[in-house]
Amino acid sequence: MSVVSVTRPSGPAERRRALAEFLRSRRERIQPEEVGFAPGGRRRTPGLRREEVAQLAGVGVTWYTWLEQGRDINVSTQVVEAISRTLRLDRLERNHLYTLAGLPTGPVSGDCVALPPSVQKMIDRASPYPALVLNARYDVLAFNDAYCKVMLDFTQVPEHQRNILWLSFVSKQWQCSFEDAQSMKLHMVAGYRAASADHLGEPSWQDMTQRLLAESAEFADLWNRYDVAAPSNKVKVVDNPRVGRLAVEPVNMWFNRLGRTRVTIYTAADEDTETKLRILVDGE
Repeated sequence: MSVVSVTRPSGPAERRRALAEFLRSRRERIQPEEVGFAPGGRRRTPGLRREEVAQLAGVGVTWYTWLEQGRDINVSTQVVEAISRTLRLDRLERNHLYTLAGLPTGPVSGDCVALPPSVQKMIDRASPYPALVLNARYDVLAFNDAYCKVMLDFTQVPEHQRNILWLSFVSKQWQCSFEDAQSMKLHMVAGYRAASADHLGEPSWQDMTQRLLAESAEFADLWNRYDVAAPSNKVKVVDNPRVGRLAVEPVNMWFNRLGRTRVTIYTAADEDTETKLRILVDGE
């Protein structure tokens, strides 16, 4: 396994390009009448015009146009905040915008490359609840026996393929069946895009994105929506071949010293699932 340098390239040109694309995608989703402009008239593009965004945000039309063109111009917190309000960004989208603009939204740590043994002990103790450890790129860094018995046996998956995005969109080895798989995929891609803002220009992230785009038209479609999201705690329903329907509720916990690495434990959402998990994992 190759080791990637922890040095974070700035990738200013790529960051400006990503910022331009994100602004354009958010601008195009807002209808003129939603923000006080008269509907109708011929428009070459959907949503608001650039000059309308500039007017609402109180910035120069030329300056905003340059920003959407990815030019190398200075941006301030006050101006980015005004644009955020104008484009009606939610909290996650706002943070994503700040990150792309190179402005602080809070401390950001790099991905961890090694886990202490205590983490494996912790998720093993979570049994009969399935548990795994993911980094921001959805690489699977650790998993417990319960996850293998209930969701997917990662011991049978080669290490270089242990990535939830890859397994969901490309690999035929992803056998776990979620009833709301489409919604989950959309949310995962949005989470991946949000996290990628901190890793623009990094070879490992660029390689993952390009491989997914090349291998999955479904991923490409979701990626081009420019949505951003955080990990969800929504109850998920799994169709297990041995015991049938399982309702599990993910609990996400982040390791402060390991960047955006998190452990996700799938707890039973009802008594029926609790009983089935114990049958699957403990043989009770």
